[in-house]
Amino acid sequence: MHVRLLCATLVAAAACAAAASAQRETFDLVIINARIVDGTGAPARAGSLGIRKGLIARIGGVTAAQGARVIDARGEVVAPGFVDVHTHADDLAERPDAANFIRMGVTTIVAGNCGSSALDLGEALQAITDAGPAVNYATLIGHNTVRSAVMGRAQRAPTVVELQRMKSLVFKGMAEGAVGFSTGLQYIPGTYSTAHEVIELARVAANEGGIYATHMRNEGTELLAAVAESIHVGSMLRMPVQISHLKVDSPSRWGSSTAALTLIDEARKKGVDVEADQYAYTAGSSSLSIRFPSWALEGTNAEVAARLNNPDTWARVKREMAQLLAERGFTDLSWATVATYRANEAYNGLTMKAVAQAMFGRDGADDQLEAARVVMLNGGASMVYHFMTEDDVERIMRHPMVGIASDAGVVPFGSGVPHPRGLGNTVRVLGRYVRERKVISLEEAVRKMTSLPARQFRLTGRGEIRVGAAADLVIFDPAQVADVATFAAPHAYPMGISHVIVNGVSAVRGGEALGTRSGQVVRRSS
Repeated sequence: MHVRLLCATLVAAAACAAAASAQRETFDLVIINARIVDGTGAPARAGSLGIRKGLIARIGGVTAAQGARVIDARGEVVAPGFVDVHTHADDLAERPDAANFIRMGVTTIVAGNCGSSALDLGEALQAITDAGPAVNYATLIGHNTVRSAVMGRAQRAPTVVELQRMKSLVFKGMAEGAVGFSTGLQYIPGTYSTAHEVIELARVAANEGGIYATHMRNEGTELLAAVAESIHVGSMLRMPVQISHLKVDSPSRWGSSTAALTLIDEARKKGVDVEADQYAYTAGSSSLSIRFPSWALEGTNAEVAARLNNPDTWARVKREMAQLLAERGFTDLSWATVATYRANEAYNGLTMKAVAQAMFGRDGADDQLEAARVVMLNGGASMVYHFMTEDDVERIMRHPMVGIASDAGVVPFGSGVPHPRGLGNTVRVLGRYVRERKVISLEEAVRKMTSLPARQFRLTGRGEIRVGAAADLVIFDPAQVADVATFAAPHAYPMGISHVIVNGVSAVRGGEALGTRSGQVVRRSS
């Protein structure tokens, strides 16, 4: 009896000592009264966080008295900072504040997508480090960039020597810290490549532990063949595959997302590590050039202009453009809106139908193609394309291996009429698809924006709330969080996000960006 009493006394004393020790522990920042959604998909739980030296040092059992700074998150969710693995923020050194990402709760981004990246990644990453970015930054090495450096815009297979030079450039990019290899197979010059070329270059990245991220050859009329090609690369090389911005962009193929997702499921059952990402809108954004047949865009700008200015050649180009539109289920280009046209900013925000009317005083289908020719001859334009259906968007979002990514760059606030995804993508998921439409749960939405992409891209120490992880956090009101940016008025920051923390430093407080720049360059893990 006395022994048991003594043991109980010793246990109680040890517990008290541990509690006292915990109370003496201090933190740079303490978050109390939190509803923690940790990024793993686990149910939300009440708790507190202690942050020290940019890392999460303790979860639970933390009081306000222990923090040099304190955030009371009562009534709000605390989640890992969002990880956006499909961005075009390759110019982060010039726009290091990245306000549009920070205000959406995004704390880590991956650039170099769709086959387009810096060629000298070592130099580019050093420039970003020197600029001091607001967000954490990783990049892929891009196929189109590498191919252009070696072959220009030639529409042919590479020679043995050219292929070896491209491999060397991919290896150099990986050695300098790229997290993988990306393709943009709908764009010039990547569209000229064969599957063999893609596999040979991706093999270099696979040997270095990288991922293969692909903007596929076709996202509409040949969607299933494009998905199959993407999976084949991963199967051949035993490397992770990320299908970028999965969608069905042709009305004639709406509904085929079911078959595309089935292909992904079947591949995963066979051991292929294939995932995808999407943005939460029924419109995409790309260049106007993507509407032209690829053969017409081969070579230098002067050679392209010569084709478009030759009456016979232009007649062929226009005929093929009309045919491609018809195959996709369109009768004209009225679904295409100008986002940024530097040659005449008055056209920004106008549909191609309205542009044709402004140019020629008429707006028929043929007039719209003629307007597209004029725009291309004057430097081209970035566009917003309304070509998807809500059913496909929601079906894709429900799939457990599809993450959320914006496909946006750093948005200069007030410039042009860009796609609103660059200022609202993550919060649109939380507001529209979680709270309003109940397509997925809150915990699942957070997982899709944090641990799922972070794991696939091997961004070690990010994407989860756990002890030892980077203190990248977002705090938001689940009842109020919503996107404000629209297609007509895209320059509007979201609502409902009160705090964003990057590597333990506050980047947003009380809903306002602070201008702090505590992001880090994230290189491929060895």
